[in-house]
Amino acid sequence: MVIGSGPNGLAAAILLARAGHQVTVYEASAQIGGGARSAELTLPGFVHDVCSSIHPTAAASPCFEQFPLAEHGLEWIHPGVPLAHPLDDGSAAVLARSVDDTAATLGPDGDAWRRLMAPLAEAWPRIRHDLLGPQLRIPRHPLLMAKFGIHAVRPARTLAESLFRGPHARALFAGIAAHSLMPLETRPTAAAGLLLSVCGHVSGWPLPRGGSQRISDALAGYLRSLGGEIRTESPVTTLPEAPLVMCDLTPRQFLKLAGDRCPPWFQRALAAYRYGPGSYKIDWALDGPIPWRARECTRAGTVHVGGTLEEICTWEGHFHSRPFVLVTQSSLFDSSRAPAGKHTAWGYCHVPNGSTLDMTGEIESQIERFAPGFRGRILARHVLTPEALERRNANLVGGDVAGGLNDLRQTFFRPTRMLYRTPLPGVYLCSASTPPGGAVHGMCGYHAVRTALKNS
Repeated sequence: MVIGSGPNGLAAAILLARAGHQVTVYEASAQIGGGARSAELTLPGFVHDVCSSIHPTAAASPCFEQFPLAEHGLEWIHPGVPLAHPLDDGSAAVLARSVDDTAATLGPDGDAWRRLMAPLAEAWPRIRHDLLGPQLRIPRHPLLMAKFGIHAVRPARTLAESLFRGPHARALFAGIAAHSLMPLETRPTAAAGLLLSVCGHVSGWPLPRGGSQRISDALAGYLRSLGGEIRTESPVTTLPEAPLVMCDLTPRQFLKLAGDRCPPWFQRALAAYRYGPGSYKIDWALDGPIPWRARECTRAGTVHVGGTLEEICTWEGHFHSRPFVLVTQSSLFDSSRAPAGKHTAWGYCHVPNGSTLDMTGEIESQIERFAPGFRGRILARHVLTPEALERRNANLVGGDVAGGLNDLRQTFFRPTRMLYRTPLPGVYLCSASTPPGGAVHGMCGYHAVRTALKNS
């Protein structure tokens, strides 16, 4: 039995079915997918991704690559460049598929970027299982992981300022590292910058044709082909008696479900689990593409809007001044997302967990800063506050889309020292609150099932 139909829950269900188990997935919502869903949020014919939109770790996932998802309708689209980061002078740094092409946009810091990223990209096939798995184990390739770890455990700001001299490379790395949802002066925020940069170089930052829902639908289609069953609108209120139960739930939801059956020490450990910042997200229906001043931004699936490293650090550390905004523009590369001649865009910024601040004006002003005329192209907008995100998906506690704070302690002990295991026989956690954490990759479900099968 699997509780929750997010990517991790569906991945766990597939792996159990392939191991010969009869599997049923229970989903409280009417729509499967967790953080990988799509809907017409603004106007008819405009398809928006409700949560995640661009998927570097999905394309690089050792779990998903085992599944014939293309046979079940999943098609990846690779934008001209994965990421662009504009600056006020009208230029932009670019994360390209090629390390050399990226270096070419970074001026005098190009060689430093090449020295940092080329060895990691070359080592990716050997270290990806270690990077996308629990850190409390002996790695398959200790020396290669040590080379990654030397940089990864540092604060992103420290690493960027020590390796790069110019604003382009520093801003590019800072924006990527900000996906950690942590202040960039803290450890180990450099890890997110390194991991997502390397993913961009080895497998891109792609988007699924038709919306992120297609990832969930493909996983569900493959599960059903293996004999698995999915029951929507079926909330689980009591932990069932079953030989094996995989819970795609954060600690807070698991405590509500099964806390009284757990020993007090485990209840205390789960109750002490810390959640990260929330997100304030806007989806736009547009009368045309975003009119970026920097040409490079018109070729990018993702645009990081926030200016220099210093500006990004100020927002991510203190949530004041101008917000750092993550923007995706899927319809530039996928015409199925909007009516002919129209476009969709999606943007969000990090805010304090559970924040009630209205960030609409600030987010749109930041985009207007680098794309004059943006506001004039807005046909409709749809806002998801932290509260609204949690209302749509209970795992997004206080709007935290990463399943928990990504600090140093919770990098290693997530959500407790037991990782996927619980004190209850046959009951395991497999959500983004377990290693390797948030993003759409299925690896939390992958490792949880491997742990369960090893213990059975």
